[in-house]
Amino acid sequence: MNTVAEKKPRLTTSAMIASIASEGQRVKAAPFGKALVELAASQPEIVGMTADLGKYTDLHLFAQAYPERYFQMGMAEQLLMGAAGGMAKEGLMPFVTTYAVFGTRRAYDFIHQVIAEENLNVKMCCALPGLTTGYGPSHQATEDLAMMRGVPGLTIVDPCDALDIEQAVPQIAAHDGPVYMRLLRGNVPLVLDEYDYQFELGKAKRLVDGDDVLIISSGFMTMRALEVAQGLKADNIGVAVLHCPTIKPLDEVTILAEVLRKPRLVVVAENHSVVGGLGEAVASALLCNGVQPGKFRLAGLPDAFLDAGALPTLHERYGISADALGARIKGWLG
Repeated sequence: MNTVAEKKPRLTTSAMIASIASEGQRVKAAPFGKALVELAASQPEIVGMTADLGKYTDLHLFAQAYPERYFQMGMAEQLLMGAAGGMAKEGLMPFVTTYAVFGTRRAYDFIHQVIAEENLNVKMCCALPGLTTGYGPSHQATEDLAMMRGVPGLTIVDPCDALDIEQAVPQIAAHDGPVYMRLLRGNVPLVLDEYDYQFELGKAKRLVDGDDVLIISSGFMTMRALEVAQGLKADNIGVAVLHCPTIKPLDEVTILAEVLRKPRLVVVAENHSVVGGLGEAVASALLCNGVQPGKFRLAGLPDAFLDAGALPTLHERYGISADALGARIKGWLG
């Protein structure tokens, strides 16, 4: 039995902004920034824009490579989105970065009216989505998907890891129209290369199969789902994981086929409020198509203003750590 002294080391305040990577996990540094630099070499219409957060969204790499194509707009997110729309009207392709809370909550009307209504070719890549920072509700974008799903014609992407991000960048650039992509920055975990995975915009992919549980997930919760699938093998519980990196348009065909393939507990796991995110999108798709799983559960963040604190503590508290998610699933199985 563990004593208090044998527990994990006391976390420092730096853990509030720590990487979501586990100890010893493989990571890639700045996959978004590097992928954009590579893509921009052959697409001179790409410009980089940010609101005083180039260093903290990995866009500083683009600034170093193409200083004449980099625009620092200051702490003015509404101006950032409005200017991006203007540049897109002139034939440029802005890749816009800021934190997800600022890009959505502060600039929503400008995204809606300036960018989306005119179907402008702006790619909004926003860091710190969901519970990826411990600095409380001012920085936790736990409702960004709900807000952005309501914008007509907006494509929404929630990548899992470095590979997802690297492969998503050229595909969202090739897509004609506005895109909102949740962005993981800094040292980003690398996991999907072990599953013969390729990102395809608008497509969900089954990564592992199992007879007892189907986890439908997006973002880094797919990484957690894979950890849960591995961990529950010891209890003879088979877990399938369906990764849905595109939230809108949702790959309903694949989701319906996967749910119908065999009777299982269906769990939607997401780094977002249970209100208005992937979970409700999947539930709506199932209901509207007359598909009812034996059991259906949402494993997202609560409809609440979340606490501030160290990320590992918060992930455990709100049920999105691998251990907490595994325990929830075992409880739902009864």
